[in-house]
Amino acid sequence: MSIEVEHKEKEKDRIDWRRSKVQELNSQGYSQREIAQMLQVSNGTVNKDLSILREQAKSIIKRYIDERLPEEYEKCMVGLNAILREAWTTSQQTEDKREKIQALSLAKECYSMKLDLLTNATVVDDAIRFVSDRSKDKENLTSSTGNSNEDDRDESNKPDYDEDKDQLEEEQGQQTGEITTNQIF
Repeated sequence: MSIEVEHKEKEKDRIDWRRSKVQELNSQGYSQREIAQMLQVSNGTVNKDLSILREQAKSIIKRYIDERLPEEYEKCMVGLNAILREAWTTSQQTEDKREKIQALSLAKECYSMKLDLLTNATVVDDAIRFVSDRSKDKENLTSSTGNSNEDDRDESNKPDYDEDKDQLEEEQGQQTGEITTNQIF
């Protein structure tokens, strides 16, 4: 293996380790400035790492929504239909009143679960729409600003808006006694 390839692999490993630490420290509630100080990197580097981690998370969620969720949804519906069919068969064939009531109760529970799955499909649609809208918004922003090489600029010169916003919300929450949380969607 050439020295250049080996150097690139070590650099990639170093960046992966740093991003892992940034994610870990961020999940523990440290601010971007605190993370930068702990890892001895610039605020811009931490900001960029968090941005990349958010994009990776969105990609993972989108892939899960597109590929895995429909399959799991279908398996649940098929399973519930099989249980429902068996519950109705049992309730109609048994002479024991307790067994009949238990079978009908199971059928009722299956209907309730199916209804939950069917009505929660709107949540899945909203999630898919959210992911695709965010992608379109990003594409529109990129095309409207032109093809400038923002990624090539020094990230440390950019203001840390997320952290300033979090700090402002925290201060407002302390003044009013409210607790603020970040929204996923």
